[in-house]
Amino acid sequence: MAILVYAEHDNAELKKATLSTVTAANQMGGDVHVLVAGSGCKPVAEQAAKVAGVSKVICVDNPAYEYQLAENVALLVKDLAGDYSHIVAPATSNGKNFLPRVAALLDVSMITDVMQVIDANTFERPIYAGNALATVKTSEDKVLVTVRATAFDAAAAEGGSASIEELDNAQDASKSSFVGEELAKSDRPELTSAEIVVSGGRALANGENFTKYIEPLADKLGAAIGASRAAVDAGYVPNDMQVGQTGKIVAPSLYIAAGISGAIQHLAGMKDSKVIVAINNDPEAPIATVADYFLEADLFDALPELTSKL
Repeated sequence: MAILVYAEHDNAELKKATLSTVTAANQMGGDVHVLVAGSGCKPVAEQAAKVAGVSKVICVDNPAYEYQLAENVALLVKDLAGDYSHIVAPATSNGKNFLPRVAALLDVSMITDVMQVIDANTFERPIYAGNALATVKTSEDKVLVTVRATAFDAAAAEGGSASIEELDNAQDASKSSFVGEELAKSDRPELTSAEIVVSGGRALANGENFTKYIEPLADKLGAAIGASRAAVDAGYVPNDMQVGQTGKIVAPSLYIAAGISGAIQHLAGMKDSKVIVAINNDPEAPIATVADYFLEADLFDALPELTSKL
C-alpha cells in the first residue's frame, strides 16, 4: 500500500520539514502521497507535486483547515487512512499535535521522533533525551510515525511531476476554534532550517542583554537566534526561540552557544549540529562535552570582541 505524508505549510509555502519527511517515507517503500490540507493552499499543492519521490498530492482546500487545528486534521487523516499502510508527519508542533489523535481514533500505537528507517516496520529513535538510541519494531496494521527532519536529507524540491487530486472533505470537530496568534517577524533565517544558529542562555541575565550581545553577532553571520529553556522561562525571549527537547530540534552547520550550561534537554535539540562552539566561563559545564570548540571566557567580553572581528 501507499504511504501518506502530511505536509507542513502555512497555506503559501511548503516547509523544508516536509521534504525531509518525504525522504524518510521513500525509505519505507511504496508510493508516497502528500496530503496538503489548508485554506487557499493550492499553491502549496503545486509545490508538493514538484518534489522528487512524490507520486500523488491530495489537496483538501477548505476553511475548516485554514489554521490546521489538530482536532479537524485528525478527523480528515483518519478518513483517508484506509488507503495507506503508513501515515508519516514531521515531528513539528503540528505533527506532534494531530498524529497522536489519529492514532487514538484508529486504535493503534505510534512511533515518534524517528531518526533512521531500517525497514518498513523498524525504526531508530532517541530515548533518554537523545543520550541513547532505541531500535523499535511495530506490528500494527497501520504504521504511524513522526520524523525528526534534521536526521534526513531534504528531498529535491524540483524534478517531480506528481498528479494533484482535489478532495472536498470538510471535517469540523467543533471542539476548538482559532482565537489568534502572535508571530515574531524577522529577516533572519527560520531557526529549524538555518545554516548558522547563535543561541544565548540564562547567563545573559535579561532580555536587554540578549538584544545587545546576541543579535549583533547573529546579524554579522546571517544567523538565526535560539535560546535555552532557562532563558525562555526567564522571559528574555519568546518561546518560539527555544532550542531543545521541549523546543525546536536544530542541526545547523554552525551552532554557537553563549552562556548556556548545557542541560540535557538543550543538548538533545542541538548536538547533531555539524560544528558546535561554546562560550562559557565554566570549563566543567556539560556543553563542553559536546562542543567542538570551547572558549572559556566571560560572554560579555567575548561576544563583542568576536562580533567586531567579523
